[in-house]
Amino acid sequence: MIRKDPKEIDEGLVRQMAQLLTETGLTEIEYGGKDWHLRVARQQTAAAAAPTIVTPAPVHVASAAAVVTPDARSADRPGAIKAPMVGTVYLAPEPGAANFVRVGDKVREGQTIMIIEAMKVMNPIPAARAGTVTEIGVANGEPVEYGQLLAVVE
Repeated sequence: MIRKDPKEIDEGLVRQMAQLLTETGLTEIEYGGKDWHLRVARQQTAAAAAPTIVTPAPVHVASAAAVVTPDARSADRPGAIKAPMVGTVYLAPEPGAANFVRVGDKVREGQTIMIIEAMKVMNPIPAARAGTVTEIGVANGEPVEYGQLLAVVE
C-alpha cells in the first residue's frame, strides 16, 4: 500500500505482523522500506519472563587429562591463548571428528587449535606461536567470554 503521508499507519500491515508473531511464537518483528520502518513487539508477562530452573544431567568425563582446569597463573603465561570474542568454543572441526589439538601435541604458529562460533560464524583460533600444547582450559561446546583462557602453548 502506497501512502501519501509517511506518518500514516497501515493498520492492515500491523495486524499481519501481529498475526505472524502469534503464529511463529516470536516476541518482536521488524519490517521497513526506503522511507519507513515498522516494529511490532509483544510484551512478555512477568510469568513468562520468569527464569526456568533446569538441573543438568550428570556428565561422564572420559579422561581427566582431556581438559585441564586453568588457574590464575595460566592466563599470565607467555603462551596463553585467550578468547578474542564471546561465543561457543569447539575443539574439533565437526561433531564426531578428532580434536584439532590435544595436551602434549606440538603445533606450529598459525595452526588452528579450536574454533569459536559467534553469531553463526565459525572463527578459527590459531596458535600464536610454535610449541607444545600444555593446557586446554575449555571444554567442547562451552560458552566462552572475551579474554577467557583457551589454551597454553609453550
